[in-house]
Amino acid sequence: MKFAFFLGCTIPARLQQYESSSRAVLETFGIGLQEIKEFNCCGYPIRNTDYRAAILSSARNLALAEKQNLNMLVLCKCGFGMLKHAYYHLKENPALRSEINALLAREGMRFEGDIEIKHLLSVLYHDVGIEAIKEKVTRPFQELKIATHYGCHALRPSEVTQFDDPVNPTLFDTLVEATGAESIDWQARLDCCGAPLFGVNDDLSMDLTEKKVINARKSGAAYLCVGCPYCHIQFDTVQRMLHRERGGNHLLPPILYPQLLGLSLGIDSRALGLEMNHIEITSVEKFLSE
Repeated sequence: MKFAFFLGCTIPARLQQYESSSRAVLETFGIGLQEIKEFNCCGYPIRNTDYRAAILSSARNLALAEKQNLNMLVLCKCGFGMLKHAYYHLKENPALRSEINALLAREGMRFEGDIEIKHLLSVLYHDVGIEAIKEKVTRPFQELKIATHYGCHALRPSEVTQFDDPVNPTLFDTLVEATGAESIDWQARLDCCGAPLFGVNDDLSMDLTEKKVINARKSGAAYLCVGCPYCHIQFDTVQRMLHRERGGNHLLPPILYPQLLGLSLGIDSRALGLEMNHIEITSVEKFLSE
């Protein structure tokens, strides 16, 4: 099983541990990753200012993967959502597809729409499978309560992303529990993390983060588990800023899902980049069974 590996812009620049932990986990399950150096930005940052430029940016990535006849594996949920958005509208809108293909033709490329775009969590859940994951778990967690944060871009619009039930998703919870941890039920689990507002309205952004963190902790969580770089940065970097500015005792460490899974698979914590998180998470290892 092999995928075109789409990292996007944020992970290589700001969250290298997401890439390294994902590579380590995927290698454990024999998932091959094809590097395509010509990949560019997914287009998400300019979607609301230049829609066609955003679609073209995504379409170019899709066309590059099609040239390799490979489905795409995406780590970033914003990138996943944008690529799925472009794919959906290019398939549904012949005029848009014709316009974009005319531009792609300048580089000898064309969007056909005959590959799939999958998020890391989807690949682990659907392609690897929960039972196969459990078989590889050598050090299951014990008495570890996790609050799963789904994020917005993978769930909505559901007819485009086709990731999970947008109202009552269970995919991420099931993946967390495959590690032996308990995925708790918490009221704010589908609320926005606040990341899209940071840099525009920092107070409101931190209000949303604070609300989620307090709710998760009150619900019994010891850690937040995420599968998106923007969400992780919000809970890791921005939450630390929030803690310094507003105080309180509600600091709740975020852990990337491949870090959580990787530990239960027996992968060394250094390969998973645990020390690279801003809020300390190495203490999660005390929950691992011997």
